[in-house]
Amino acid sequence: MTDQQHSAVNFLSARRQAFAVVMAIELWERFGYYGMQAVLTVFMVVQLHMHDHDVNLMQGGLGFLMYSLPVLGGLLGDQCLGSRLTMLMGAVGLTAGYGLLALSLGYPDVFLPALTLIALSNGLFKPNAGTLVRRIYAGDGTALDAAFTLYYMAINVGSTVSMLLMPWLQQRYGAAVAFLACSGGLLVGLGYYAVRGGRMRRFLVGRAAEALKQHGPTALPIPLMERLSGPVRKGALGGGILLVLLAVWAFCTWVLHSPTLVRLCIIVAGGGLILLWVWLYARAKESERPGLLLTYILCTQTMAYQIFYQQMQTSLTLFAMRDVSGVYQLGPWRLFTMSAGQFQALNPIAVMLFSPVLAWLYRRHASKGHDASPAVKILLGYGLVTLAFFIWWVASGHSAGLVSPWVMVAGYGTMSLGELLTIGLGLAIVARYAPARISAVLMGALFLLWGIGMYLGSLVADLASVPVDASGSLAGYVALFRGLFLGCGGLCVIMALLLPLTRRLGQQHRDQQKGKVVKEVT
Repeated sequence: MTDQQHSAVNFLSARRQAFAVVMAIELWERFGYYGMQAVLTVFMVVQLHMHDHDVNLMQGGLGFLMYSLPVLGGLLGDQCLGSRLTMLMGAVGLTAGYGLLALSLGYPDVFLPALTLIALSNGLFKPNAGTLVRRIYAGDGTALDAAFTLYYMAINVGSTVSMLLMPWLQQRYGAAVAFLACSGGLLVGLGYYAVRGGRMRRFLVGRAAEALKQHGPTALPIPLMERLSGPVRKGALGGGILLVLLAVWAFCTWVLHSPTLVRLCIIVAGGGLILLWVWLYARAKESERPGLLLTYILCTQTMAYQIFYQQMQTSLTLFAMRDVSGVYQLGPWRLFTMSAGQFQALNPIAVMLFSPVLAWLYRRHASKGHDASPAVKILLGYGLVTLAFFIWWVASGHSAGLVSPWVMVAGYGTMSLGELLTIGLGLAIVARYAPARISAVLMGALFLLWGIGMYLGSLVADLASVPVDASGSLAGYVALFRGLFLGCGGLCVIMALLLPLTRRLGQQHRDQQKGKVVKEVT
């Protein structure tokens, strides 16, 4: 083996080890987050004795924070602390947040601070873990695609296992044990990082040095922490950022405590987003406007999916807790049982099953020149979501007793396939149609838009709120599922009417891109 070959083998080995560290801590982070999500609604209703109305609004406010705070985490990772340190801060904060949730049964005053600490820490962790993967595989598009495929699978594996395990722990040993298990998962991930993280750090430092040597100081952004010299300056920066994060934590706790403040934040965020879109469109070149307008339309369409997705954590979990049998039977044979929280695991299971099939169909149709546009795929996705709520509506409306759990399998499976065709295209839409110079801004705006959709979904779920004694609950869910079926069907009609417009904008965007390429070549 020549020195060059030996160096290449060492590089690939170091890169795999660096990626393994990020993927491991991501797997355990998702294990904790989705485990918490699977038990939280039941915990608030059963242990904290909260009304459906309060639970729904709390989940809506929390969903908004979960999707808006990654904008702050991305800024800190890119500009101030670096992705690695910001990600670690998020993991430590999540560990503490789940621990505080475990204490909240005996000390209710820590419940809201625990939720907002989790939201803030998720904001620090989520964007920076993905950034590290991009940095590890920078310059190798094929390997990057494969890495993100494994990364996505790690997320689904972690979420599936935890969504099955945590509700079982909640039923058998209590919610505190389930939340502590979520915290323990993060500790495992942090422990692995403590043992193996040095290799990842050395690899990233080497890649950064190589990029600077080849392309100069503009090759990559250098966070402020790395530009400063001396422990005093770095300590002052770290202390200042810590104070800012504490202030954000306190502000979020104050906001989440009041539904009125949450609503005000949603209005301000929505208004600011519209103004941002108008400003970007006004400043855009004429050649960029078709793609930008198409981005706005399709992103808004993906946002609407969050209204239906939020039902999994709210109305569908409460429906399963009160009106669905947990016993799976095949004829006279009893197979297994699932609790209300465990039904949420049907979503990542279906996503893992359908993802490779859908990817194969995409490639097959593209090879034949029949690749459908994102607008058509989104319309098909909403058709599946409509079908899912039709299944839940019919099953709940014609049930003489408890609804069969197989109905949940059919509904979740259909809706999860719709998820891959709608929300799964969101980031690809920005990458495909938005001008590259403002793609990062529009990515952040998309997450904010999804957060607004999560809040709206909680307001919709609140239409089926029932008294504490759950009297008349089934009738409320029948009405809700019928309304969601009709509402989603109406969205399908609107999107079908918009197809000529989206088709024309897509063609204009392609013509502009072709003209740009020809101009660059000539």
